[in-house]
Amino acid sequence: MSFRLPQDWEHVLSHELKQPYIQQLTEFLEMERKQYTIYPSEADLFSALELTPYSQVKVLLLGQDPYHNENQAHGLSFSVRNGVSIPPSLRNIFKELQDDLGYDPPNHGYLEHWARQGILLLNAVLTVRAHQANSHKNKGWETFTDSVIRKVNEKETPVVFVLWGNYAKKKKKLIDLKRHMVIESAHPSPLSAKRGFFGSRPFSSINRLLKEAGHSEIDWKIPDV
Repeated sequence: MSFRLPQDWEHVLSHELKQPYIQQLTEFLEMERKQYTIYPSEADLFSALELTPYSQVKVLLLGQDPYHNENQAHGLSFSVRNGVSIPPSLRNIFKELQDDLGYDPPNHGYLEHWARQGILLLNAVLTVRAHQANSHKNKGWETFTDSVIRKVNEKETPVVFVLWGNYAKKKKKLIDLKRHMVIESAHPSPLSAKRGFFGSRPFSSINRLLKEAGHSEIDWKIPDV
């Protein structure tokens, strides 16, 4: 496999793509794909970057690890495609969306509608072995996605960084808090949602911050299919 990024991201990350760890990560993934089922598919690997060009990023919503069950992961953090059962964390996200803005949960979990409005739905690790959570941790993805976060941080226009859970909050050190805005809370997973995710009203908060920064607000209501 090769790191084929969308054109504007390739331009922004051109220096990063020449680093030795990229070659090592590529070789690791080639070996893994020969021996195991890996999610998401190669075609979906950079979906987040494809649906949200660098120039359009105004929100970065950070996930940790792709879903590891069949048909779930497709390159957008927290999202699953139409027809796939909505995972528990995403159910909780939709519950909080309903409590915050009054929108009924959609009948699917496909978050493309958000991505196309400038929300970069980025996982810190972009691949995983089937049924083995965190199996591609510390193989190089974190270095790559940290560089994505740094490049978004370099944008002159203010960006809202959304950090749910302790893992995501560690990335706060990569963000210039004088220029950009951070929303943080507990993770929406069933293990932690009641410890500060529910009631945090992130969606209305993001829109308020975007408005203050002169951006258009996000239409959070995902159309049913």
